[in-house]
Amino acid sequence: MSEISTAKSAPADRASDGPFDESEANPVRPYIDVGGIKVLPREGLNLRLEVEEQSKRIVAVGLDYAGSTLQVQAFAAPRSSGLWHETRDQIGQQIRQQGGRAEEREGPLGPELLAEVPVAGEGGPGKRVARFVGVDGPRWFLRGVIGGAATTEPAAAAQVEDLFRSLVVVRGSAPMPPRDLIPLKMPVAPGVA
Repeated sequence: MSEISTAKSAPADRASDGPFDESEANPVRPYIDVGGIKVLPREGLNLRLEVEEQSKRIVAVGLDYAGSTLQVQAFAAPRSSGLWHETRDQIGQQIRQQGGRAEEREGPLGPELLAEVPVAGEGGPGKRVARFVGVDGPRWFLRGVIGGAATTEPAAAAQVEDLFRSLVVVRGSAPMPPRDLIPLKMPVAPGVA
């Protein structure tokens, strides 16, 4: 088995074009603060929080935009190494074990997985196409799962990639084990009681 790289994986212009670390974000922009992730609102964007049934903990941010879905999660990561190479390999293995297909390709955000994921539907089992993207930042790793139009249509893909790149990760200074989910919370909208 080949050695999996622990190098960081991120676009060369990540610090200037995102996804951003809290220290790099424009402080005057009106972000929606959901704890470990801040989302820049835009026309046509619908945000939902995904909650784990048993713990009632918010585990992901779901964004509906441009006929597509983008589910994002931010994780703590080591300062000097990245998690995306190993995580991508694990996701690919899981999908293949479930009877799906996953192929690695170079995307606008760096290496990504294009996958056909088996799903149980009303009309019996089916497959759903998804793109798995990831970016290693300073002491964090941001993972996105893209579904819908942005898996096949270049215009929708560009809009969703831009949305992903506009996100801000708030890692915080507290020590956290690598791969721990950076906590999310209910947003408090500015001017809303």
